[in-house]
Amino acid sequence: MFVDRKDTSATTSKPVIAIVGGGYSGAAVALHLARNDCDAQVVVFEPRTEIGRGLAYSTPDPDHRLNVPDHRMTLISEDPNHFKNWLGSAEAPILPGGSATLAGEIFAPRAVFGQYVAACLADLVTAGRIIHRKETVIRIDAEARGYFVYGSQGAPLRADVVVLAASHPAPALPVELNALAHDIALIADASAPGALDQIAPQERVLIVGSGLTAADILATLARQGQRAPVHVLSRHGWRSQPHGPKQPEAQADFATNPSATALSLFRRVRLALDAEAARGVTWHAVFDKLRAQGPAIWAALSLPERQRFLRHLRALWDIHRFRIAPQTHATLVQAERQKSAIFHAARILAVQRLPGGIEISIRPRGRRDTSTLVVDRVILATGPAHGQVIADNPALASLAKQGLVQPDPLKLGIATGTDARAIGVSGPVHGLYVAGPLARGTVGELMGVPEVTAWAEHVAGRIRQSLPVHARPEAAE
Repeated sequence: MFVDRKDTSATTSKPVIAIVGGGYSGAAVALHLARNDCDAQVVVFEPRTEIGRGLAYSTPDPDHRLNVPDHRMTLISEDPNHFKNWLGSAEAPILPGGSATLAGEIFAPRAVFGQYVAACLADLVTAGRIIHRKETVIRIDAEARGYFVYGSQGAPLRADVVVLAASHPAPALPVELNALAHDIALIADASAPGALDQIAPQERVLIVGSGLTAADILATLARQGQRAPVHVLSRHGWRSQPHGPKQPEAQADFATNPSATALSLFRRVRLALDAEAARGVTWHAVFDKLRAQGPAIWAALSLPERQRFLRHLRALWDIHRFRIAPQTHATLVQAERQKSAIFHAARILAVQRLPGGIEISIRPRGRRDTSTLVVDRVILATGPAHGQVIADNPALASLAKQGLVQPDPLKLGIATGTDARAIGVSGPVHGLYVAGPLARGTVGELMGVPEVTAWAEHVAGRIRQSLPVHARPEAAE
């Protein structure tokens, strides 16, 4: 099929920066390019009506809350209270009851944070400093002058710089559930609009996975009046932990002479936990320090040690790092007390569709005997299939075919340099940058808003330094 490659960038001599994905990561990069007077035309490809909401902050469910308090959420690292102050402005909506804790911290609905991000960019969009193309990028081609970015609706855009800020991929179906791949009882993506609306209160439900997504699902089902028991299953049976009390910062230091192995890091953390407990400080502060010093810790680990960390310590890290909002935690505690939510530490052995429902054979952790669950619905809550992000995204797949992107060695996202450039099969790629969780393999901790914001500021800074001259998008010498 003939494709018209007419240059559709605006009639300007300014360099063109195309940001592929206008969720939080893409919005943050766009903001920090525009607010720092970057002498370029910034174009964000985002099919939603507003930039900044993305998948996470588009949910309309008021029970889907931010998992950290207001004073830790900001688009601008140098202004940690930016979101908190916005909540107190006339522009912000009235929060639903119960958003504030007794300690005065606010855990706002995620949709409100999405509104905040969109509001921060609105004036820049109106002024034309950021151009919003309401399209999904389906292909990116490298050319002698830069890149051609093909949207799903309009003509292609010629860009000097491309920033990849793709969304999380959907969960992968565990092989044990392959028999349900085409069954209407399977809800493979609980984040899809209206995905949980189809569940009747009397239907028996199994949630596979017990992290933050499972907590959101339980909160939604409770609000919808769920009456039948909901089973929640994961291999370890571990759940996201609640937040702790306000307390002093941990004295532990993991960045000075950082551990070179996963085992030594584990031992170091155990010693720090004991030392902090002796002075009345809980584990929360220790993990906060680990998170803050994450880049230095991760950089000190070799690839084999990073792999060991992910294999042996990731699940333990996740449940302490990704904490649950107090309101959601209270809902889960009540559901478990009333036995409307039943948690299992077990493996799925087999699945069979029967006239009376779906029979699921499981083996509880640490036991040889098996037991059976019979449910009407199965919901995946196993987290994004990060290893599939290139295959599942047409724009990334097109770049991979040209050798310009590849999976990182840990299969957490895209191979990325510390300078935020994508690493293709021949090395770093000129003018191609990676924002957000796609760069996790390089940074380590890059899922929370503070880390994504800091990385976006880094990406924007690297782009500003490289303008206005960009070489052909091939491997750097």
